[in-house]
Amino acid sequence: MTYKRDYKAEYDNYHGKPEQIKKRAERVKARRMMEKSGAVTKGDGKDVDHKKPLRAGGTTTKSNLRVRSAKANRSDNK
Repeated sequence: MTYKRDYKAEYDNYHGKPEQIKKRAERVKARRMMEKSGAVTKGDGKDVDHKKPLRAGGTTTKSNLRVRSAKANRSDNK
């Protein structure tokens, strides 16, 4: 038996919460800033990382952003 994922329920119960929407907006803002500077491009397989995470009081400023490979960024124990 396969599990069928209920995306609507996920959005209603988690992704649609104001806190998550705000976090997503910050991630999108960071990506757009780095795209505008030419550091990343759409579909390049790179992640934009906050050196000091937002949850630790970091900000979405150019000095707090860096480009990392998706593998390196997602393997961090944050």
